[in-house]
Amino acid sequence: MARTRFRSDRGLSLRMGGVGLGLGLLYVVFGAVLISATNFAFGLVIVLAMSLGQWYFSDSLALKSMGAKVVTPEQAPELHAMIDRLCVLADMPKPKVAVAQTDMPNAFATGRTPNHSAVCVTTGIMKRLTAEELEGVLAHELAHIANRDVSVMTVASSIGLLAGFITRWGFYLGGRNRNGAPFIVVFLVSVVVYFVSYLLTRALSRYRELSADRSGAYLTGRPSQLASALTKISGEMSRIPTDDLRDKQSMNAFFITPAINRQSMGALMSTHPPLEQRLQNLAKVGAELSEPM
Repeated sequence: MARTRFRSDRGLSLRMGGVGLGLGLLYVVFGAVLISATNFAFGLVIVLAMSLGQWYFSDSLALKSMGAKVVTPEQAPELHAMIDRLCVLADMPKPKVAVAQTDMPNAFATGRTPNHSAVCVTTGIMKRLTAEELEGVLAHELAHIANRDVSVMTVASSIGLLAGFITRWGFYLGGRNRNGAPFIVVFLVSVVVYFVSYLLTRALSRYRELSADRSGAYLTGRPSQLASALTKISGEMSRIPTDDLRDKQSMNAFFITPAINRQSMGALMSTHPPLEQRLQNLAKVGAELSEPM
């Protein structure tokens, strides 16, 4: 965790270490199989490009996937002022500030380090939340950056996407190449890598949301405002058209609340803990902050 005034979370650090180790092993195995089963130079270029690309361009790629634009203090003075106050309070570098033009109420943080990061909010969330509730959401997102868990999630998601792409490619080529034994090996390994990276991502994702809820609530000292924001966002999500939610579901692991409604089958494999658990988590923080020192 970066040295900030956000409270440290040993449980999150241990989980990030375990997921990081697992991802490292996946990269080694996946890269070795890809290189040995294909042209060496071709495989090496893919592995290196994947690693460097996801690390250095994760923030811009995430913003582009949402159609978000970086805004200046002149374009969004209240939003910048809120993030300025929180960054001073947390003693951390200020990230880029972006806004996505969508009615879906949500927010996310992205970036490889606290010095190369961005916080994005949608026009839908700014329209629906009070200033105090939005501050709670922004503190939650800044906690992700300070904890550095967003970079681990970026790596985990990227390797899963690549493995999934190769898996789909394998289905396409399967009926066209009867002598494709080397590629069959890559295909099978890709299926395994996709499945394992999926499990690793989910193992970290639920806990990191609870950790960011706690860290953000401790920073602002107003857990009830974040609880109110989460309740509002979850309630409003069911009113967003299903097609709009489906278009944004690739970003679910990074959103403060997943882009699903309660009737969606995706809720069975959610990247986030249940709302009730998050509210109980924040209630404990509220009880602790109200105790006499």
